[in-house]
Amino acid sequence: MGQKKSTSSLVFNISQFFPSLNHKLLVRILEKAGLDPRVSSFFANYLVKRRTSYMWNTFSFPMFDVNVRVGQGSALSSILSSLYLTSFLYILEKCFKNLKIPISILSFVNDGLIIAQNKSFDVSNSQLFCSYNVLSKLLDSFGLAIEYSKTEIFHFSRSQGFFNLPPLDLSPLGGPILQPKDSWKYLGFIFDCKLAFYKHIDHYANKALSTVKCMKLLGNLSCSISPLQKRLLYRCCILPITLYGFQLWFYNKAPSSYHMKILNKMQRRVAIWILRAFKTSPSESIEAIAGIIPIRFHLQKIARRLQIHLFKLPTSHILRNLMNDLPPSSISPNPHSISSLTDCQKNITKGYLIDSCNKSYGIFPSFSPFNQEFVSGSHIIDIFSDCFSFNLVTKKEKEKDKICI
Repeated sequence: MGQKKSTSSLVFNISQFFPSLNHKLLVRILEKAGLDPRVSSFFANYLVKRRTSYMWNTFSFPMFDVNVRVGQGSALSSILSSLYLTSFLYILEKCFKNLKIPISILSFVNDGLIIAQNKSFDVSNSQLFCSYNVLSKLLDSFGLAIEYSKTEIFHFSRSQGFFNLPPLDLSPLGGPILQPKDSWKYLGFIFDCKLAFYKHIDHYANKALSTVKCMKLLGNLSCSISPLQKRLLYRCCILPITLYGFQLWFYNKAPSSYHMKILNKMQRRVAIWILRAFKTSPSESIEAIAGIIPIRFHLQKIARRLQIHLFKLPTSHILRNLMNDLPPSSISPNPHSISSLTDCQKNITKGYLIDSCNKSYGIFPSFSPFNQEFVSGSHIIDIFSDCFSFNLVTKKEKEKDKICI
C-alpha cells in the first residue's frame, strides 16, 4: 500500500469446482499445453464412459452418464484442476490487460482474490465491479459459476483517523450488495481495516491459553507431569499456535508494542503453570527458571531462520521472484518485484519481504537447493564415512557411569 494508497479485496469462491470440470475442455487444454499426445490420449480415455448414481437410505436412482467432474480426493485431481485453472487465469489476465483494468488476482484452487489499489475506495469499487463482470462471464464459458453467498469485500488503509467503507453493489450483475466488514479471516489470518493485526494476536493468544488449561488435565494429584515435560509441551504444541502468521506484524519498523504485551502475558501464565509458582512472581525470573527464552528474542530467532529458508526455495518460486533484487528482466518483468522499487521507496515500504531482502540478500548469491552437494549420498559424512565413529550409549550404561563417578 505505497504512495498513500488503500487496498480493496474482493473474495470469490467457485461453486462445486471439482464436480464441474468439463472433460472435453480439459482434454483440449491438455493438448494445447503441449504435452505428449500419449498423455492427452490417456486422460481422454480416463475421463470418458463415467457413470454415477445417487442413493438415499434404501432408495437409489438409476445409473446415468456424466461428462463432468474430477474426483476431489483422487491422485490426479490436483494436477488436472491446476491445468484447468491455469488456462482460465491466463485468459482472465489477458482480458484485464486489454481492458486496462489495473488489478491483481490471486487464486487458491477454487478460492480467489481480486485486489485493487487506489487513493479512493470508490475508484477501487468501480474496478472491482468491472473485474467481477469479466470474471463471471469467463467462468460461465468454462462451465463454472461463482457462489454468491461466499462473495465478500474488504477495504484496508493505514491512513490516520476514521474512514468510510463503501459497499459494493453487484446486483446489476446478479450478485449481492456487499457490505465491508471490520475484520476478515482468510487462510487462518485475521485482517483488520488498519492491518494492525490486533484481533489476530488476541485470537491465537487466547487459543494458546485455552490449550494450557486443557493440558492441566494431563496430570493428577498422584502422578503429575514434570516441569521439563510441561516446557516441552509448550515449545511443541503451544508456541506454534501462538506465533502462527507472525510475519504479518513482526518486521522492521512495525509497531509491535501491543503484540508483545499480549504475548508476554501469555508466556507469563505458561511459566507459572510450568513451575506452579505464585502469581506475584516476577516474569523474568520464572521464565529463566523454566528455561523459556523471552518471546521477543524467540521471534527474532525464528525470523532469522525463516530469512535463510527463503533463499533455499527454487529460483522459480513466487517469493524468490518478489525478492529478486536484480534489474528487472525485459522478457517477463514482475511489476510487484522489489527490484521495481527505488531506494527511497524501499526505505519507506514496510513489510517482511522487504526486511528479509534488505538483511539477507547477497549472503547466498550462488546458493542452489538442487546442487549435487545436497543430494543424499554426497554429504561429507557419506563420502568420508570411514573418518567418523559414533559411540552409542544405552540408558543403562549411562546410569552405570553415573554410579562409578
